[in-house]
Amino acid sequence: MKRIIVFTGLIALVCLTSCTSKKEEKEETEKFTVTNPVRIDTSFTKEYVSQIRSVRNIEIRAQEKGFLQNIYVDEGQFVKAGQLLFRIMPNVYQAELLKAQAEEKSAEIEVLNAKTLADKNIVSKNELNVAQAKLQAAKAEVALGKLHLSFTEIRAPFDGTIDRIPLKLGSLIDEGELLTSLSDNSQMFAYFNVSEPEYLQYQTNVKDRADNTVNLLLANGEFFKYKGKVELIESEFDNETGNIAFRARFANNGKLLRNGETGKVQMLVPLKNAVVIPQKATYEIQDKKYVFVVGKNNKVSSKEITITGEIPDLYVINSGITENDKILLEGVQKVKEDDKIDYSYIAPQKIINNLRLKAE
Repeated sequence: MKRIIVFTGLIALVCLTSCTSKKEEKEETEKFTVTNPVRIDTSFTKEYVSQIRSVRNIEIRAQEKGFLQNIYVDEGQFVKAGQLLFRIMPNVYQAELLKAQAEEKSAEIEVLNAKTLADKNIVSKNELNVAQAKLQAAKAEVALGKLHLSFTEIRAPFDGTIDRIPLKLGSLIDEGELLTSLSDNSQMFAYFNVSEPEYLQYQTNVKDRADNTVNLLLANGEFFKYKGKVELIESEFDNETGNIAFRARFANNGKLLRNGETGKVQMLVPLKNAVVIPQKATYEIQDKKYVFVVGKNNKVSSKEITITGEIPDLYVINSGITENDKILLEGVQKVKEDDKIDYSYIAPQKIINNLRLKAE
């Protein structure tokens, strides 16, 4: 019985050793695919986080102190230029205007009397001049009174949409207090920051630079239906970030965009002699991208790379590798540092053509 058990164990051991040897042999003989980065003329879509602003957006503030007597509009309402929005109780300013008008009338009578007396040489011409000066001062007070009274009526300076109204009827308002905001959303600006190298490329390579027509990707992942135009560059760089702000203008016929929204401006950027590799040749660790480079004795070593842009199935390489390096195309999850591999080489252009056909 013991002999049978020992014999069975020996058979199992032989089988296990045989299976292990076959597995190791299979691992040793597995072939990987290797290629090179390649230089091509291409273009890619660069995304820039943007802040969306109305073409005109202002705060509506009280110009006089008083009680809020009337609110003629509602939050979110579209208003026309010149439309009455608020009224501050005008009683005090009406009284001041009436007083100024009475003083103007009195001054006019004084001028008439002084003129009559001056014509008869009863008083000097200076008396007439003094009376006329008093009349001018009274007229100025009337004009000032009318201006103060007009300030009690707050009207829209342009067509736009009313924002939140924080105060209620009867509120005591101080001069300069915020009543609401008004936004002209007929067109919108999208501001986005561009690095100094990108700015220089855009400004100097006029023929081959990025198209000034851009798309806007909204927060819900959908594209805004109208394309925008890059039309303005700020005058100076931000010292802290090293960026400069660009501005794109978008038509907003459906009034979908509102002041304060966020999105991503997408700009097509052409590239000359760009180094590209297939995306599947990379792997990521802690937000950094790596490739395996095949070196001497067919050993692989990891290299960190930086990405300039992204094309469907391809990465545009900024640094880390060159077109002379052999990189592992498939099986990046199966190898580790300093592994010795057996590989077959495929030309990069053939791989890119296959990727494009697959995408189509």
